[in-house]
Amino acid sequence: MKNKLGIYIHVPFCAAKCAYCDFYSLAGQLSQADAYVTRLCADIAQAAPQCADYTVDTIYFGGGTPSLLGGRRLAQILDTIFSTFSVEPDAEITVEANPDSMTEEFLTLSRQAGANRLSMGIQSAHDDELRAIGRIHTFAQAQDAFSRARQAGFQNLSVDLMYALPGQTMGKLSQSIDALLALEPEHLSCYGLTIEPHTPLGCANPVLPDEDTQADMYLLLCEKMARAGFSHYEISNFARPGFHSRHNSRYWKQSPYLGFGPGAHADFCGKRTEHVRDLIAWLSGASPVPEDTEIDRAAEYIMLSLRTAEGWDSAYYADTFHQDPKPIEQALSALPGLVIHTGSRWHLTDPGFLLSNTIILTALEAR
Repeated sequence: MKNKLGIYIHVPFCAAKCAYCDFYSLAGQLSQADAYVTRLCADIAQAAPQCADYTVDTIYFGGGTPSLLGGRRLAQILDTIFSTFSVEPDAEITVEANPDSMTEEFLTLSRQAGANRLSMGIQSAHDDELRAIGRIHTFAQAQDAFSRARQAGFQNLSVDLMYALPGQTMGKLSQSIDALLALEPEHLSCYGLTIEPHTPLGCANPVLPDEDTQADMYLLLCEKMARAGFSHYEISNFARPGFHSRHNSRYWKQSPYLGFGPGAHADFCGKRTEHVRDLIAWLSGASPVPEDTEIDRAAEYIMLSLRTAEGWDSAYYADTFHQDPKPIEQALSALPGLVIHTGSRWHLTDPGFLLSNTIILTALEAR
């Protein structure tokens, strides 16, 4: 049986830069899109021979705004992957999409080319909140785009929601959750707004809900999603049965993946590499370079596993990393109500997820 491999494609183009965004993305440079696709497809074809012992089971187009590339370019990229890699028939192929760029051409051609999952950046059901964070779509546009995605044949749709937005109240968040659930998505990712100092939103220094309110918002979300039948399988992610993100799960499980495009990272054959966060330098032929920091895989396993509902497995930890799990078990057992222990697995409760950074640090310090 061949090993499994994921492929991540970073698409740096955006129609407009969101006020909070810290990802590598560029507004107003779509004129470079064809050159980008040409370099990308060349890189993919060049990498394929070293992966003969692998089958690709997940492909993820992230950004930026991949839907802005349009269906024709996305189909060209997918055709290159299918013709050079061994791709499993049921591979999960995700494209991040914003409502304002989900054209009929994008939906029809990307679906025909093999894309079978969309991750839609909706963020809020309130237009004033969307404007406050620099989003250029309205909620009505998001509802229409979601409906058209269904009509185009997408049966696996994920939506993004943000909380702790400027001026947001518990009532408005509750309304957004209900409005997104009314769309009947298979998956929901929810993130608290983090303001980076050098972003436009950081420079504006808006008033956000206080920490206690943010905690109440997160617990409200968890409660509503559980009532709607979604499993809380990772700190920020909820899914109906059978619809967890297979690609994102490979990151949390330290599974191998290749990365293509400016700003993309890869973890393959035990080595981490990253592409330069510079479209022009990348188009000029810049090669990926090793990441600066040496990887402590055991510590990383602790950090990533405690983010998930599966949790940290002490038996796996001992067998894989040859380290004594007892000090970590003792540290976690001292956190009743925040950590649950079942067999060799330790996982956080919803209140525990709220304090995940502190709990993970406690586990790491106990090693």
